[in-house]
This record gives sequence, C-alpha cells and structure tokens, in this order.
Amino acid sequence: MSDLILYQRDYCHLCDLALAVMAEARAPDFDSVWVDDSDALEQLYGTRLPVLRDGRDGRELDWPFDATAVRAFLSK
Repeated sequence: MSDLILYQRDYCHLCDLALAVMAEARAPDFDSVWVDDSDALEQLYGTRLPVLRDGRDGRELDWPFDATAVRAFLSK
C-alpha cells in the first residue's frame, strides 16, 4: 500500500486529467480510491475531486493541479 492516494470518481474527466498529470510529474506509485461507493468519502471529497492525499502527514492537494504543483507537493 502506498502513502499516496488519489481520490477519484468513476466516469470523471477531471480524474482522468489528474492521472495524466500524475504521469507527467512522474509521481511515485499511488493508490486510487473511488469515492462512489462510500457515503463518508462522498461527503468529504465529493465536490473537491480529484484530490491527492499524502497518508504520512495528511496533506491534500485539491484539483486543479499541474505537474509542477504535484512535484512541489511531493517534495515537501
């Protein structure tokens, strides 16, 4: 299990863009978590998706983000 989590939703074009940004940033391995099946996650992340979360310290990066923002987020 990775320390990085990308919260996303099925059939979400912004989430697809976020995956491309993560690849462009050469982000390390991360887990994808879909909020569709969880009422709690839907309440927490529903209007903010996609969201990149660092499980080590709880920091989150909300969309919109680009490769530069992801690299900066990962370097902290």
